Amino acid sequence: MKPGASGPRHHRLPRVPGIMEIVWSWLGAFTGIGLIALLAQWWSKPAALMLIGSYGASSVLVYGAPRSPFAQPRNLLGGHVISALTGVAFFQLFPDSQPLAAALAVATAIALMQVTRTLHPPGGATALIAVLGPQAVHDAGWLFPLPVALGAAILLAVALAINNLPGQRRYPEYWFRDPQAP
Repeated sequence: MKPGASGPRHHRLPRVPGIMEIVWSWLGAFTGIGLIALLAQWWSKPAALMLIGSYGASSVLVYGAPRSPFAQPRNLLGGHVISALTGVAFFQLFPDSQPLAAALAVATAIALMQVTRTLHPPGGATALIAVLGPQAVHDAGWLFPLPVALGAAILLAVALAINNLPGQRRYPEYWFRDPQAP
């Protein structure tokens, strides 16, 4: 080994959360997705507009890893809305080329989330859903971001309640400005 070079890095697996942390995460995801599913069923529009797959990934973050920067309200709301708008824009621009529209939508959504400091990994899926989604999503056009925002807001409201009930959890770490930012 060369002088000054460090040895092999030993990465440790994340700790197994305590049973109560798992219970609170489960309860949050069940409640958040359950409320969106009930609203989607009740709403007169197709459920495809309200219950989208990227909310599953958002639930992992806001309930399972609520301290993550990607799980904070700014990221959850902004990431989904920016990505939905971006996906709709590229579907509208390239309706006859889904591969091009999909690639442009996801790549541009990532760039826009980075620039706006709203990076939320499930947002990439939201952009893709706007391009590849079912006909109901395409028929909604520029209205698609509204149910997306509503669903994200429901996840946020549940996260605020569930993550702050037990004493050892706290959410959010920040709202719209990172307190550690200069």
